[in-house]
Amino acid sequence: MTPTSSLAGRLRRLFAARRTPPPDAGPLGPIGAAGDATPPPVAAEGLAARMPALIVAATHIAATVAAGAHGRRQAGPGDSFWQFRPAQPGEPVTRIDWRQSARSSRAYIRETEAEAAQTICLWCDPSASMRWRSDAALPLKSDRAALLTLAAGALLLRHGERVRLLTPDGAVDIPPGGRTALDRLGLALLRTMENAPDAPAWPHPQQAPRHARIVLISDGLAPPETIATLLRGLAARPARAHLLLVNDPAEAALPYAGRIRFAGLEGEDPLLLSGTEGLRPAYAAAFADHQARIGDICRATGHDLIRHTTDRRPEHALLALHAALSDRPGGRA
Repeated sequence: MTPTSSLAGRLRRLFAARRTPPPDAGPLGPIGAAGDATPPPVAAEGLAARMPALIVAATHIAATVAAGAHGRRQAGPGDSFWQFRPAQPGEPVTRIDWRQSARSSRAYIRETEAEAAQTICLWCDPSASMRWRSDAALPLKSDRAALLTLAAGALLLRHGERVRLLTPDGAVDIPPGGRTALDRLGLALLRTMENAPDAPAWPHPQQAPRHARIVLISDGLAPPETIATLLRGLAARPARAHLLLVNDPAEAALPYAGRIRFAGLEGEDPLLLSGTEGLRPAYAAAFADHQARIGDICRATGHDLIRHTTDRRPEHALLALHAALSDRPGGRA
């Protein structure tokens, strides 16, 4: 008999399940199918039909979050005051702020905040595990991830940042240009999600420019070692990542009972369980451990982690992401 902990691990890998027609009832009773998902070809067509509405929704969400200019939170060329610091030997006299220096026995330099545009890279996980939801009243994880990618892009373009979409075929730069720029981002995102394999690779660290920010939106159901390799590579460039995990609420709770068939979306063998409710504690512990390992990796490599479930409003996730990009409190989970 397979140990409960082993079954929990298999379930965590297989949880993104596709609804399959239930077979005839057997001696153990009818077999249910967990969750609701759409086969890849239909999912691509459906996403194309929903993209205009997603762009409109993303624009509205970004407008509720946008507030003021997005500074780089470091000294450099700009108009906004940043800080006074003691003058160092050899600095030009013209840089000294004489009014501030007159208040003490030391000479002080007035620094302004750098306001040059940053390069912000966006990556939206196009894998088949994202095309799942536990209830028809909830959005597919892929739809919520696409919405957050577009909303983040709209917010960044509004602030004059350089936006780059990372795809399996390379980076796609999105030139600024108001709504037209957001439409270009939506089209590039649609092509990426339509053409990606069921289990695409995560982006390579070399795709991110040095000192760039990279926003990674995924369900995080990849092996922790895969995520750790990427985050360590980004830290070495150096580049700073903001990992936004988008999960269905059922992925943490396993709210199923009875005889259930779980069918993997990424080529995994199906898994048939009886008495699924008895597995719930072990599964919840395995899922929590997986999430904790990702959190430990982010802290060890100096990156941000934001958690979001599809039963919550997308504004909450975008606010947390905006705070992280602005280096304000509240941006880390």
